[in-house]
Amino acid sequence: MTLYEELQRRGLIAQTTHEEPIKELLNNQKITFYIGFDATADSLHVGHFLQLVIIKRLQAAGHMPILLLGTGTTMVGDPSGRTDMRQMLSVEEINHNAELFREQMGRIVDLSPGKAIVARNGDWLLKLNYVELLRDVGVHFSVNKMLSAEAFKSRWERGLSFIEFNYMIMQSYDFLQLFRQYGCVMQLGGNDQWSNIISGADLVRRVEGKEVYGMTFTLLATKDGKKMGKTQKGAVWLDPVKTPPYEFYQYWRNVDDAEVINCLKMLTFVPIEEIEAMERWEGGQLNRAKELLAFELTKCVHGEEEAVKAQTAAKALFVGGADDADMPTTALGDGDFSGGSIGILDLLLKTGLAPSKAEARRLVQQKGVSVQIGGGDFRAVEDIAWTLDKDTVLGEKVIVKKGKKAFHKVTL
Repeated sequence: MTLYEELQRRGLIAQTTHEEPIKELLNNQKITFYIGFDATADSLHVGHFLQLVIIKRLQAAGHMPILLLGTGTTMVGDPSGRTDMRQMLSVEEINHNAELFREQMGRIVDLSPGKAIVARNGDWLLKLNYVELLRDVGVHFSVNKMLSAEAFKSRWERGLSFIEFNYMIMQSYDFLQLFRQYGCVMQLGGNDQWSNIISGADLVRRVEGKEVYGMTFTLLATKDGKKMGKTQKGAVWLDPVKTPPYEFYQYWRNVDDAEVINCLKMLTFVPIEEIEAMERWEGGQLNRAKELLAFELTKCVHGEEEAVKAQTAAKALFVGGADDADMPTTALGDGDFSGGSIGILDLLLKTGLAPSKAEARRLVQQKGVSVQIGGGDFRAVEDIAWTLDKDTVLGEKVIVKKGKKAFHKVTL
């Protein structure tokens, strides 16, 4: 099975600029390709993880990846997939985020010399002369064509700022610069980057007279089209402080039955033949597939030791011997208690088990919340007026459970 065939069987390929030449390049040659990462936060998230998995696959096949840190493009902000303008970050914030990205990338992709290139587009974008850019690069862009791009069309109602309008030109210039510096002949990205990718390939062709290529991969999404990687607390991060390994494991252990096989195909290195055999699994068998998914991803991101700890803790909870060492924990302060106690609705909000009081109320009324005190049995909370005393938290182990799978320890 060729590399391209495996990418197809795993459902990763969304679009290509030139399918047959790309097949030849990936299957029979050794090329330099790039994927960009705008440093918009202080941690990578699971959407980035998919990109790193693809880099790792191509790297294993002998291709040279360029991991491009967007220290320049982040100054502008990509309008793709956005309904509003991105938050403007300072140069210091962007560079700090980029360094954290690099550290996290190195845990997944081999960044040793000769195996990968880590570049920063601020090195050239921030030095550009605006008038020279207009004359040398802007002349090759059609405003009418740019306005037809999906990234811009989706912003008509709310408005598109001029600074964001420049993003496509900047990303296209990246491709040109990487082609010149490193002989980069292919850009990869999520399918929301299609317009930017084909614009970059077109710019290289117009300026250098050379054909380069682009390929997009399927975004990580549920069957109904919603992006995966979000919880009630926000994004699922690769940083173990922002999303602890246990929470990371539990996120994948609890994916819907309809999503688990697709996630195994796209995100893990489990042989595709083994995963395809799981497509016939039902019921309890799918729980085995979810455990495999959660373990493999936690191992890849946080290491095998953390994956084993998370798996052990999760299994212990389901058999009743709650090992809470790696359980998500919220430390309450004196200000969280009123008259020496905290109500169940406030407690669910504080722990992140409910995003609002209305949702917390609904969970309690539907008997979806239970509490374990001092290692005893979990007892359902059926009254929205139920309270937890401060002295109880101080003297006993308290665990709050939502549904059957979400556990949270409460301390003082």
